[in-house]
Amino acid sequence: MTDRIEVAATELRPLLEEFIIWARANAPESDPELVGPAALWHRLAFSQDLGTWKRADLRNLLLDRMPKVVEDPDAAADGMLPAVDAYLTFLSQTGRLTEGSDSLSDLQAELDDVEDDFVELMEDLLDDDAEGDDDEEEEIGDLGDFEPFADALADLDTIRLRPDSELAAAARAVPLIAQARDLALWVGSGRRVGEDTLLSDDEVAEALAAVGLPRPETDGSLAEAVPQLWNVWNLAVDLEFLEPGDANTVGVQDDTSEWPFDDDEDVLDAWMLGLHSVDYGDPELPDEDLTMALAGLTRGVLVRLLLGGGSRDLDELGQELSEAAAELDELGADAWEAAGDPLAGAIAWLTGYGMVEVGGRTVSLTPLGTEGVVHLVDDSDIEVDARPAIDSMSAHELLALSAELPEEEADAEFADWMRLREPGKAAEELLEAAAQDESDALIRVQAASVVGTLGEAAIPAWQEALKQSSLRPYAATHLSQLEVPDAPEPTQDDTHWLILDMWTISAGLGRSEFVGSLRDIGPELLNNLLEVIWKIPHAHVEELLDLISQVHPDKQVAKAARRALFKARSNS
Repeated sequence: MTDRIEVAATELRPLLEEFIIWARANAPESDPELVGPAALWHRLAFSQDLGTWKRADLRNLLLDRMPKVVEDPDAAADGMLPAVDAYLTFLSQTGRLTEGSDSLSDLQAELDDVEDDFVELMEDLLDDDAEGDDDEEEEIGDLGDFEPFADALADLDTIRLRPDSELAAAARAVPLIAQARDLALWVGSGRRVGEDTLLSDDEVAEALAAVGLPRPETDGSLAEAVPQLWNVWNLAVDLEFLEPGDANTVGVQDDTSEWPFDDDEDVLDAWMLGLHSVDYGDPELPDEDLTMALAGLTRGVLVRLLLGGGSRDLDELGQELSEAAAELDELGADAWEAAGDPLAGAIAWLTGYGMVEVGGRTVSLTPLGTEGVVHLVDDSDIEVDARPAIDSMSAHELLALSAELPEEEADAEFADWMRLREPGKAAEELLEAAAQDESDALIRVQAASVVGTLGEAAIPAWQEALKQSSLRPYAATHLSQLEVPDAPEPTQDDTHWLILDMWTISAGLGRSEFVGSLRDIGPELLNNLLEVIWKIPHAHVEELLDLISQVHPDKQVAKAARRALFKARSNS
Protein backbone atom coordinates (compact mmCIF):
# COMPACT_ATOMS: atom_id res chain seq x y z
CA MET A 1 0.00 0.00 0.00
CA THR A 2 2.88 2.36 0.82
CA ASP A 3 4.26 1.98 -2.70
CA ARG A 4 0.83 2.74 -4.19
CA ILE A 5 0.54 5.87 -2.08
CA GLU A 6 3.99 7.07 -3.14
CA VAL A 7 3.21 6.46 -6.83
CA ALA A 8 -0.15 8.24 -6.59
CA ALA A 9 1.39 11.15 -4.67
CA THR A 10 4.07 11.50 -7.34
CA GLU A 11 1.43 11.59 -10.08
CA LEU A 12 -0.60 14.20 -8.21
CA ARG A 13 2.21 16.54 -7.22
CA PRO A 14 2.50 18.60 -10.46
CA LEU A 15 -1.29 18.99 -10.66
CA LEU A 16 -1.58 20.10 -7.04
CA GLU A 17 1.29 22.56 -7.45
CA GLU A 18 -0.50 24.12 -10.41
CA PHE A 19 -3.74 24.20 -8.40
CA ILE A 20 -2.03 26.07 -5.56
CA ILE A 21 -0.89 28.77 -8.00
CA TRP A 22 -4.39 28.92 -9.54
CA ALA A 23 -6.05 29.14 -6.12
CA ARG A 24 -4.02 32.19 -5.09
CA ALA A 25 -5.67 34.20 -7.84
CA ASN A 26 -9.04 32.49 -8.18
CA ALA A 27 -9.93 31.06 -4.76
CA PRO A 28 -7.77 32.88 -2.19
CA GLU A 29 -10.12 32.00 0.69
CA SER A 30 -9.72 28.25 0.12
CA ASP A 31 -6.94 26.22 1.73
CA PRO A 32 -5.17 24.24 -1.03
CA GLU A 33 -3.38 22.12 1.57
CA LEU A 34 -6.69 20.44 2.43
CA VAL A 35 -7.10 19.23 -1.15
CA GLY A 36 -4.04 16.97 -1.13
CA PRO A 37 -5.44 14.14 1.04
CA ALA A 38 -8.81 14.21 -0.74
CA ALA A 39 -7.23 14.12 -4.21
CA LEU A 40 -4.81 11.38 -3.13
CA TRP A 41 -7.51 9.08 -1.74
CA HIS A 42 -9.74 9.78 -4.74
CA ARG A 43 -6.90 8.53 -6.92
CA LEU A 44 -6.25 5.48 -4.72
CA ALA A 45 -9.81 4.37 -4.01
CA PHE A 46 -12.04 5.60 -6.80
CA SER A 47 -10.34 6.54 -10.08
CA GLN A 48 -6.91 6.10 -11.60
CA ASP A 49 -7.77 9.01 -13.91
CA LEU A 50 -7.04 12.21 -11.97
CA GLY A 51 -9.66 14.10 -13.98
CA THR A 52 -12.61 11.72 -13.59
CA TRP A 53 -14.94 12.66 -10.75
CA LYS A 54 -18.42 11.22 -10.08
CA ARG A 55 -21.04 12.35 -7.59
CA ALA A 56 -21.19 8.95 -5.93
CA ASP A 57 -17.41 8.74 -5.64
CA LEU A 58 -17.28 12.24 -4.20
CA ARG A 59 -19.87 11.34 -1.55
CA ASN A 60 -18.06 8.13 -0.61
CA LEU A 61 -14.73 9.93 -0.49
CA LEU A 62 -15.97 12.62 1.89
CA LEU A 63 -18.27 10.58 4.12
CA ASP A 64 -16.53 7.21 4.19
CA ARG A 65 -12.84 7.65 3.40
CA MET A 66 -11.87 11.09 4.72
CA PRO A 67 -13.09 10.55 8.32
CA LYS A 68 -10.62 7.64 8.50
CA VAL A 69 -7.58 9.57 7.27
CA VAL A 70 -8.10 13.26 8.08
CA GLU A 71 -5.45 14.62 10.45
CA ASP A 72 -7.13 17.85 11.59
CA PRO A 73 -10.93 17.46 11.85
CA ASP A 74 -11.37 21.07 12.94
CA ALA A 75 -9.61 22.45 9.85
CA ALA A 76 -11.41 19.92 7.64
CA ALA A 77 -14.82 20.91 9.00
CA ASP A 78 -14.16 24.56 8.16
CA GLY A 79 -12.25 24.25 4.92
CA MET A 80 -12.33 20.82 3.26
CA LEU A 81 -15.49 21.29 1.19
CA PRO A 82 -14.61 24.82 -0.05
CA ALA A 83 -11.14 23.54 -0.94
CA VAL A 84 -12.52 20.57 -2.89
CA ASP A 85 -15.02 22.90 -4.59
CA ALA A 86 -12.13 25.14 -5.67
CA TYR A 87 -10.15 22.11 -6.87
CA LEU A 88 -13.05 20.82 -8.98
CA THR A 89 -13.55 24.31 -10.41
CA PHE A 90 -9.84 24.40 -11.25
CA LEU A 91 -10.11 21.04 -13.04
CA SER A 92 -13.13 22.30 -14.98
CA GLN A 93 -11.69 25.68 -15.95
CA THR A 94 -8.38 24.20 -17.07
CA GLY A 95 -9.99 21.46 -19.14
CA ARG A 96 -8.87 18.64 -16.83
CA LEU A 97 -12.33 17.48 -15.79
CA THR A 98 -12.77 14.60 -18.24
CA GLU A 99 -15.87 13.88 -20.32
CA GLY A 100 -16.55 10.82 -18.19
CA SER A 101 -17.05 13.00 -15.13
CA ASP A 102 -20.28 14.41 -13.81
CA SER A 103 -20.68 18.11 -14.56
CA LEU A 104 -19.13 20.68 -12.27
CA SER A 105 -22.56 21.93 -11.23
CA ASP A 106 -23.62 18.36 -10.29
CA LEU A 107 -20.43 17.85 -8.30
CA GLN A 108 -20.96 21.16 -6.51
CA ALA A 109 -24.55 20.15 -5.78
CA GLU A 110 -23.22 16.97 -4.21
CA LEU A 111 -20.87 19.03 -2.04
CA ASP A 112 -23.90 21.00 -0.84
CA ASP A 113 -25.80 17.77 -0.14
CA VAL A 114 -23.05 16.18 1.96
CA GLU A 115 -22.00 19.32 3.81
CA ASP A 116 -24.05 18.78 6.98
CA ASP A 117 -23.13 15.10 7.22
CA PHE A 118 -19.44 15.82 6.62
CA VAL A 119 -19.28 18.55 9.27
CA GLU A 120 -21.10 16.29 11.73
CA LEU A 121 -18.55 13.52 11.11
CA MET A 122 -15.68 15.94 11.73
CA GLU A 123 -17.34 17.14 14.94
CA ASP A 124 -17.66 13.54 16.09
CA LEU A 125 -13.94 13.10 15.52
CA LEU A 126 -13.24 16.24 17.53
CA ASP A 127 -15.43 14.95 20.36
CA ASP A 128 -13.53 11.65 20.32
CA ASP A 129 -10.23 13.54 20.46
CA ALA A 130 -11.50 15.64 23.37
CA GLU A 131 -12.53 12.53 25.29
CA GLY A 132 -9.10 11.05 24.66
CA ASP A 133 -7.46 14.22 25.91
CA ASP A 134 -9.50 14.05 29.12
CA ASP A 135 -7.92 10.68 29.84
CA GLU A 136 -4.43 12.12 29.54
CA GLU A 137 -2.66 14.39 31.96
CA GLU A 138 -3.46 18.01 31.12
CA GLU A 139 -0.49 19.69 29.49
CA ILE A 140 0.71 22.68 31.45
CA GLY A 141 2.05 25.66 29.52
CA ASP A 142 4.91 27.88 30.54
CA LEU A 143 5.00 31.53 31.59
CA GLY A 144 4.96 32.56 27.94
CA ASP A 145 1.79 30.70 26.98
CA PHE A 146 -0.70 33.24 25.55
CA GLU A 147 -3.68 30.87 25.51
CA PRO A 148 -4.84 31.59 29.11
CA PHE A 149 -5.12 35.26 28.08
CA ALA A 150 -7.06 34.63 24.84
CA ASP A 151 -10.37 36.04 26.10
CA ALA A 152 -8.74 39.09 27.65
CA LEU A 153 -6.78 39.76 24.47
CA ALA A 154 -9.94 39.47 22.38
CA ASP A 155 -11.67 42.00 24.66
CA LEU A 156 -8.92 44.63 24.34
CA ASP A 157 -9.79 47.93 22.75
CA THR A 158 -8.47 48.40 19.22
CA ILE A 159 -4.67 48.45 19.16
CA ARG A 160 -3.27 51.06 16.81
CA LEU A 161 -0.02 50.20 15.00
CA ARG A 162 2.44 52.79 13.74
CA PRO A 163 3.38 53.04 10.04
CA ASP A 164 6.20 50.96 8.60
CA SER A 165 8.41 54.01 8.11
CA GLU A 166 8.40 54.75 11.85
CA LEU A 167 8.85 51.12 12.83
CA ALA A 168 11.73 50.67 10.39
CA ALA A 169 13.45 53.76 11.77
CA ALA A 170 13.20 52.27 15.27
CA ALA A 171 14.42 48.85 14.07
CA ARG A 172 17.50 50.42 12.48
CA ALA A 173 18.51 51.64 15.93
CA VAL A 174 18.11 48.27 17.71
CA PRO A 175 21.39 47.62 19.57
CA LEU A 176 21.14 43.83 19.55
CA ILE A 177 20.88 43.66 15.77
CA ALA A 178 23.97 45.86 15.47
CA GLN A 179 25.79 43.53 17.85
CA ALA A 180 24.68 40.50 15.83
CA ARG A 181 25.97 42.18 12.67
CA ASP A 182 29.32 43.01 14.27
CA LEU A 183 29.68 39.47 15.56
CA ALA A 184 28.89 38.01 12.13
CA LEU A 185 31.42 40.32 10.46
CA TRP A 186 34.05 39.27 13.02
CA VAL A 187 33.28 35.60 12.28
CA GLY A 188 33.99 36.27 8.61
CA SER A 189 33.78 33.55 5.97
CA GLY A 190 34.50 29.91 6.68
CA ARG A 191 35.48 30.12 10.37
CA ARG A 192 35.92 26.64 11.83
CA VAL A 193 33.96 25.99 15.02
CA GLY A 194 34.65 23.44 17.72
CA GLU A 195 32.57 20.47 18.80
CA ASP A 196 32.51 21.10 22.56
CA THR A 197 32.49 24.91 22.38
CA LEU A 198 31.94 26.88 19.21
CA LEU A 199 34.89 29.15 19.90
CA SER A 200 38.12 28.85 21.87
CA ASP A 201 38.61 31.13 24.88
CA ASP A 202 40.94 33.36 22.85
CA GLU A 203 38.30 33.65 20.12
CA VAL A 204 35.63 34.36 22.72
CA ALA A 205 37.71 37.26 24.02
CA GLU A 206 38.01 38.66 20.48
CA ALA A 207 34.28 38.19 19.86
CA LEU A 208 33.38 40.00 23.10
CA ALA A 209 35.52 42.94 22.05
CA ALA A 210 33.97 42.94 18.56
CA VAL A 211 30.42 43.28 19.91
CA GLY A 212 31.25 45.53 22.87
CA LEU A 213 30.45 43.07 25.66
CA PRO A 214 32.58 43.05 28.86
CA ARG A 215 34.92 40.14 29.54
CA PRO A 216 33.80 38.45 32.78
CA GLU A 217 36.19 37.35 35.49
CA THR A 218 36.14 33.55 35.69
CA ASP A 219 38.39 30.74 36.89
CA GLY A 220 36.88 28.32 34.39
CA SER A 221 36.33 28.33 30.66
CA LEU A 222 35.55 31.77 29.31
CA ALA A 223 33.22 30.21 26.71
CA GLU A 224 31.02 28.91 29.54
CA ALA A 225 30.78 32.30 31.26
CA VAL A 226 29.36 34.41 28.43
CA PRO A 227 25.69 33.44 27.88
CA GLN A 228 24.94 36.89 26.42
CA LEU A 229 27.51 36.35 23.66
CA TRP A 230 25.89 33.05 22.69
CA ASN A 231 22.48 34.73 22.67
CA VAL A 232 23.83 37.32 20.26
CA TRP A 233 25.37 34.49 18.20
CA ASN A 234 21.98 32.75 18.02
CA LEU A 235 20.34 36.03 17.09
CA ALA A 236 22.83 36.43 14.24
CA VAL A 237 21.76 33.01 12.99
CA ASP A 238 18.06 33.95 13.34
CA LEU A 239 18.67 37.14 11.38
CA GLU A 240 20.47 35.12 8.70
CA PHE A 241 23.63 37.15 9.24
CA LEU A 242 25.43 33.87 9.97
CA GLU A 243 24.93 30.58 8.17
CA PRO A 244 26.51 27.16 8.66
CA GLY A 245 28.98 25.94 6.05
CA ASP A 246 30.74 22.69 5.27
CA ALA A 247 33.05 20.75 7.60
CA ASN A 248 32.17 22.48 10.91
CA THR A 249 32.45 25.99 9.56
CA VAL A 250 30.22 29.02 9.82
CA GLY A 251 30.32 32.18 7.74
CA VAL A 252 28.86 35.64 7.38
CA GLN A 253 26.15 36.31 4.80
CA ASP A 254 27.14 38.63 1.95
CA ASP A 255 24.75 41.52 2.76
CA THR A 256 25.29 41.57 6.54
CA SER A 257 27.61 44.57 6.39
CA GLU A 258 24.83 46.60 4.78
CA TRP A 259 22.75 46.62 7.96
CA PRO A 260 20.88 48.87 8.63
CA PHE A 261 19.35 48.38 5.19
CA ASP A 262 18.02 51.28 3.14
CA ASP A 263 14.66 49.73 2.29
CA ASP A 264 12.06 49.88 5.10
CA GLU A 265 10.52 46.55 4.11
CA ASP A 266 13.91 44.81 4.22
CA VAL A 267 14.58 46.28 7.65
CA LEU A 268 11.27 45.08 9.09
CA ASP A 269 11.66 41.67 7.48
CA ALA A 270 15.01 41.29 9.22
CA TRP A 271 13.64 42.51 12.56
CA MET A 272 10.78 40.01 12.31
CA LEU A 273 13.27 37.19 11.65
CA GLY A 274 14.78 37.89 15.04
CA LEU A 275 11.50 38.47 16.88
CA HIS A 276 11.45 35.02 18.46
CA SER A 277 14.78 35.86 20.08
CA VAL A 278 12.65 37.26 22.94
CA ASP A 279 13.02 33.78 24.44
CA TYR A 280 16.75 34.48 24.91
CA GLY A 281 15.75 36.89 27.68
CA ASP A 282 14.57 34.02 29.89
CA PRO A 283 16.81 33.26 32.90
CA GLU A 284 19.48 30.58 32.51
CA LEU A 285 20.27 28.88 35.83
CA PRO A 286 22.87 26.19 36.63
CA ASP A 287 20.04 23.76 37.40
CA GLU A 288 18.11 22.79 34.23
CA ASP A 289 14.88 22.06 36.13
CA LEU A 290 14.94 25.53 37.70
CA THR A 291 15.62 27.07 34.29
CA MET A 292 12.59 25.26 32.83
CA ALA A 293 10.41 26.51 35.69
CA LEU A 294 10.93 30.07 34.41
CA ALA A 295 10.65 29.27 30.70
CA GLY A 296 8.60 31.81 28.78
CA LEU A 297 9.19 34.60 31.29
CA THR A 298 10.01 37.20 28.62
CA ARG A 299 6.87 36.44 26.62
CA GLY A 300 4.96 36.59 29.89
CA VAL A 301 6.25 40.14 30.33
CA LEU A 302 5.12 41.09 26.83
CA VAL A 303 1.56 39.77 27.06
CA ARG A 304 1.03 41.40 30.46
CA LEU A 305 2.28 44.72 29.12
CA LEU A 306 -0.13 44.51 26.21
CA LEU A 307 -3.04 43.67 28.51
CA GLY A 308 -1.99 46.49 30.84
CA GLY A 309 -2.46 49.11 28.16
CA GLY A 310 1.23 49.13 27.26
CA SER A 311 2.78 49.91 30.66
CA ARG A 312 3.20 48.19 34.03
CA ASP A 313 4.87 48.93 37.33
CA LEU A 314 7.98 46.74 37.52
CA ASP A 315 7.39 45.66 41.10
CA GLU A 316 3.76 44.69 40.46
CA LEU A 317 4.74 42.90 37.25
CA GLY A 318 7.47 40.96 39.07
CA GLN A 319 5.08 39.96 41.84
CA GLU A 320 2.47 38.76 39.34
CA LEU A 321 4.99 36.70 37.39
CA SER A 322 6.54 35.18 40.51
CA GLU A 323 3.09 34.03 41.64
CA ALA A 324 2.41 32.64 38.17
CA ALA A 325 5.71 30.72 38.21
CA ALA A 326 4.89 29.21 41.60
CA GLU A 327 1.42 28.21 40.39
CA LEU A 328 2.64 26.63 37.15
CA ASP A 329 5.57 24.63 38.53
CA GLU A 330 6.33 23.26 41.97
CA LEU A 331 9.89 24.54 41.50
CA GLY A 332 8.70 27.98 40.37
CA ALA A 333 9.19 29.73 43.70
CA ASP A 334 12.64 28.19 44.19
CA ALA A 335 13.62 29.13 40.63
CA TRP A 336 12.48 32.72 41.12
CA GLU A 337 14.56 33.02 44.29
CA ALA A 338 17.59 31.36 42.69
CA ALA A 339 17.50 33.76 39.75
CA GLY A 340 17.80 36.76 42.05
CA ASP A 341 16.13 39.29 39.76
CA PRO A 342 14.57 37.21 36.96
CA LEU A 343 13.00 40.23 35.31
CA ALA A 344 16.34 41.97 34.83
CA GLY A 345 17.52 39.74 31.99
CA ALA A 346 14.10 39.74 30.30
CA ILE A 347 13.79 43.54 30.41
CA ALA A 348 17.39 43.96 29.27
CA TRP A 349 16.86 41.76 26.21
CA LEU A 350 13.55 43.41 25.30
CA THR A 351 15.15 46.84 25.68
CA GLY A 352 18.05 45.75 23.51
CA TYR A 353 15.63 44.52 20.85
CA GLY A 354 13.77 47.83 20.87
CA MET A 355 10.54 46.44 22.31
CA VAL A 356 10.35 48.10 25.74
CA GLU A 357 11.67 51.14 27.52
CA VAL A 358 12.04 51.75 31.25
CA GLY A 359 11.33 55.00 33.04
CA GLY A 360 11.85 54.89 36.79
CA ARG A 361 9.98 51.80 37.97
CA THR A 362 7.68 51.64 34.95
CA VAL A 363 8.27 49.46 31.90
CA SER A 364 6.41 50.28 28.68
CA LEU A 365 6.00 48.80 25.22
CA THR A 366 7.50 50.84 22.40
CA PRO A 367 5.61 51.05 19.08
CA LEU A 368 8.03 48.40 17.79
CA GLY A 369 7.27 46.27 20.82
CA THR A 370 3.53 46.59 20.30
CA GLU A 371 3.97 45.51 16.68
CA GLY A 372 6.05 42.55 17.80
CA VAL A 373 3.77 41.26 20.53
CA VAL A 374 0.76 41.55 18.20
CA HIS A 375 2.65 39.29 15.75
CA LEU A 376 3.46 36.82 18.53
CA VAL A 377 -0.19 36.73 19.61
CA ASP A 378 -1.22 36.18 16.00
CA ASP A 379 1.34 33.36 15.70
CA SER A 380 -0.48 31.71 18.61
CA ASP A 381 -3.74 31.83 16.60
CA ILE A 382 -5.34 34.20 19.08
CA GLU A 383 -7.57 37.00 17.83
CA VAL A 384 -6.66 40.56 18.67
CA ASP A 385 -8.04 43.74 17.10
CA ALA A 386 -4.97 45.55 15.74
CA ARG A 387 -5.21 48.24 13.06
CA PRO A 388 -3.01 50.95 11.58
CA ALA A 389 -3.13 54.26 13.46
CA ILE A 390 -5.74 56.59 11.96
CA ASP A 391 -3.26 59.44 11.55
CA SER A 392 -0.91 57.26 9.48
CA MET A 393 -3.42 55.07 7.66
CA SER A 394 -3.25 55.30 3.88
CA ALA A 395 -6.44 55.46 1.85
CA HIS A 396 -5.80 51.96 0.53
CA GLU A 397 -5.25 50.59 4.05
CA LEU A 398 -8.49 52.25 5.12
CA LEU A 399 -10.46 50.73 2.25
CA ALA A 400 -8.95 47.27 2.73
CA LEU A 401 -9.57 47.32 6.49
CA SER A 402 -13.14 48.59 6.18
CA ALA A 403 -14.00 45.74 3.84
CA GLU A 404 -13.39 43.36 6.77
CA LEU A 405 -15.35 45.32 9.38
CA PRO A 406 -19.03 45.48 10.32
CA GLU A 407 -20.76 48.47 8.74
CA GLU A 408 -20.88 50.60 11.90
CA GLU A 409 -17.19 50.08 12.65
CA ALA A 410 -16.25 50.78 9.05
CA ASP A 411 -18.26 54.02 9.12
CA ALA A 412 -16.47 55.07 12.29
CA GLU A 413 -13.06 54.39 10.72
CA PHE A 414 -13.98 56.46 7.67
CA ALA A 415 -15.29 59.29 9.85
CA ASP A 416 -12.12 59.43 11.98
CA TRP A 417 -9.91 59.29 8.87
CA MET A 418 -11.89 61.99 7.05
CA ARG A 419 -11.65 64.38 10.01
CA LEU A 420 -7.89 64.58 9.41
CA ARG A 421 -8.26 65.71 5.77
CA GLU A 422 -9.94 68.32 3.67
CA PRO A 423 -12.81 66.70 1.71
CA GLY A 424 -11.17 67.36 -1.65
CA LYS A 425 -7.88 65.81 -0.53
CA ALA A 426 -9.70 62.83 0.95
CA ALA A 427 -11.54 62.26 -2.34
CA GLU A 428 -8.29 62.43 -4.27
CA GLU A 429 -6.54 59.89 -2.01
CA LEU A 430 -9.47 57.46 -1.99
CA LEU A 431 -9.87 57.44 -5.77
CA GLU A 432 -6.13 57.10 -6.30
CA ALA A 433 -6.20 54.06 -3.99
CA ALA A 434 -9.16 52.61 -5.89
CA ALA A 435 -7.23 52.91 -9.14
CA GLN A 436 -4.23 50.92 -7.90
CA ASP A 437 -5.68 47.51 -8.78
CA GLU A 438 -8.21 47.32 -11.59
CA SER A 439 -9.21 43.81 -10.50
CA ASP A 440 -10.28 44.88 -6.98
CA ALA A 441 -13.94 45.74 -7.45
CA LEU A 442 -14.72 45.87 -3.72
CA ILE A 443 -12.10 48.56 -3.02
CA ARG A 444 -13.38 50.51 -6.03
CA VAL A 445 -17.03 50.38 -4.97
CA GLN A 446 -16.17 51.35 -1.40
CA ALA A 447 -14.10 54.31 -2.54
CA ALA A 448 -16.77 55.53 -4.94
CA SER A 449 -19.44 55.19 -2.26
CA VAL A 450 -17.52 57.30 0.26
CA VAL A 451 -16.38 59.93 -2.25
CA GLY A 452 -19.98 60.14 -3.45
CA THR A 453 -20.94 61.58 -0.05
CA LEU A 454 -18.49 64.51 -0.36
CA GLY A 455 -20.55 66.47 -2.85
CA GLU A 456 -18.99 69.31 -4.84
CA ALA A 457 -15.69 69.10 -2.93
CA ALA A 458 -14.99 65.87 -4.77
CA ILE A 459 -15.51 67.28 -8.29
CA PRO A 460 -11.78 67.73 -9.09
CA ALA A 461 -11.05 64.19 -7.94
CA TRP A 462 -13.93 62.80 -10.03
CA GLN A 463 -12.69 64.73 -13.07
CA GLU A 464 -9.22 63.23 -12.62
CA ALA A 465 -10.77 59.78 -12.18
CA LEU A 466 -12.31 60.03 -15.67
CA LYS A 467 -8.84 59.19 -16.98
CA GLN A 468 -8.93 55.75 -15.29
CA SER A 469 -10.94 53.15 -17.21
CA SER A 470 -11.92 51.33 -14.02
CA LEU A 471 -13.19 54.52 -12.35
CA ARG A 472 -14.66 56.35 -15.35
CA PRO A 473 -18.13 54.78 -14.91
CA TYR A 474 -18.30 56.04 -11.32
CA ALA A 475 -16.85 59.43 -12.16
CA ALA A 476 -19.23 60.00 -15.08
CA THR A 477 -22.22 58.97 -12.97
CA HIS A 478 -21.37 61.25 -10.04
CA LEU A 479 -20.36 64.22 -12.18
CA SER A 480 -23.67 63.90 -14.01
CA GLN A 481 -25.57 63.80 -10.73
CA LEU A 482 -23.70 66.92 -9.59
CA GLU A 483 -24.69 68.60 -12.89
CA VAL A 484 -21.10 69.58 -13.64
CA PRO A 485 -20.90 71.50 -16.94
CA ASP A 486 -19.29 69.60 -19.84
CA ALA A 487 -19.17 66.38 -17.82
CA PRO A 488 -19.56 63.26 -19.98
CA GLU A 489 -22.85 61.42 -19.70
CA PRO A 490 -22.62 57.83 -18.46
CA THR A 491 -22.68 55.40 -21.37
CA GLN A 492 -24.21 51.94 -21.65
CA ASP A 493 -20.69 50.52 -21.32
CA ASP A 494 -20.32 52.42 -18.04
CA THR A 495 -23.53 50.84 -16.77
CA HIS A 496 -22.30 47.40 -17.78
CA TRP A 497 -19.01 47.99 -15.98
CA LEU A 498 -20.89 48.86 -12.80
CA ILE A 499 -22.92 45.66 -13.14
CA LEU A 500 -19.75 43.59 -13.54
CA ASP A 501 -18.27 45.18 -10.43
CA MET A 502 -21.38 44.29 -8.43
CA TRP A 503 -21.37 40.74 -9.79
CA THR A 504 -17.71 40.40 -8.81
CA ILE A 505 -18.47 41.42 -5.24
CA SER A 506 -21.51 39.16 -5.11
CA ALA A 507 -19.49 36.18 -6.40
CA GLY A 508 -16.95 36.79 -3.64
CA LEU A 509 -19.69 36.36 -1.03
CA GLY A 510 -20.43 32.79 -2.14
CA ARG A 511 -22.36 30.84 -4.72
CA SER A 512 -25.80 31.21 -3.13
CA GLU A 513 -25.43 35.01 -2.87
CA PHE A 514 -24.27 35.18 -6.47
CA VAL A 515 -27.15 33.08 -7.78
CA GLY A 516 -29.57 35.19 -5.73
CA SER A 517 -28.26 38.40 -7.28
CA LEU A 518 -28.70 36.93 -10.77
CA ARG A 519 -32.24 35.83 -10.00
CA ASP A 520 -33.07 39.37 -8.90
CA ILE A 521 -32.32 40.52 -12.45
CA GLY A 522 -34.64 37.99 -14.07
CA PRO A 523 -33.78 35.64 -16.96
CA GLU A 524 -34.98 37.90 -19.78
CA LEU A 525 -32.98 40.94 -18.73
CA LEU A 526 -30.01 38.74 -17.85
CA ASN A 527 -30.06 37.18 -21.31
CA ASN A 528 -30.08 40.65 -22.84
CA LEU A 529 -27.11 41.64 -20.71
CA LEU A 530 -25.19 38.53 -21.70
CA GLU A 531 -25.59 39.46 -25.34
CA VAL A 532 -23.48 42.59 -24.86
CA ILE A 533 -21.66 42.55 -21.53
CA TRP A 534 -18.93 40.23 -22.81
CA LYS A 535 -17.50 43.17 -24.77
CA ILE A 536 -16.53 45.07 -21.61
CA PRO A 537 -12.76 44.85 -20.89
CA HIS A 538 -13.36 44.09 -17.23
CA ALA A 539 -10.76 42.06 -15.30
CA HIS A 540 -13.35 39.49 -14.20
CA VAL A 541 -15.72 39.31 -17.17
CA GLU A 542 -14.59 35.85 -18.36
CA GLU A 543 -14.54 34.46 -14.84
CA LEU A 544 -18.06 35.78 -14.17
CA LEU A 545 -19.49 34.47 -17.44
CA ASP A 546 -17.97 31.07 -16.71
CA LEU A 547 -19.47 31.10 -13.23
CA ILE A 548 -22.93 32.04 -14.54
CA SER A 549 -22.75 29.18 -17.03
CA GLN A 550 -22.00 26.78 -14.18
CA VAL A 551 -24.38 27.88 -11.42
CA HIS A 552 -27.45 29.49 -13.00
CA PRO A 553 -30.44 27.14 -12.67
CA ASP A 554 -32.03 28.34 -15.94
CA LYS A 555 -30.47 26.26 -18.73
CA GLN A 556 -31.15 28.96 -21.32
CA VAL A 557 -29.30 31.54 -19.25
CA ALA A 558 -26.42 29.11 -18.68
CA LYS A 559 -26.25 28.47 -22.42
CA ALA A 560 -26.26 32.20 -23.18
CA ALA A 561 -23.43 32.67 -20.66
CA ARG A 562 -21.37 29.98 -22.40
CA ARG A 563 -21.88 31.71 -25.75
CA ALA A 564 -20.87 35.04 -24.21
CA LEU A 565 -17.81 33.44 -22.64
CA PHE A 566 -16.71 32.07 -26.00
CA LYS A 567 -17.06 35.54 -27.53
CA ALA A 568 -15.16 37.16 -24.66
CA ARG A 569 -12.29 34.71 -24.99
CA SER A 570 -12.21 35.18 -28.74
CA ASN A 571 -12.17 38.93 -28.23
CA SER A 572 -9.31 38.95 -25.73
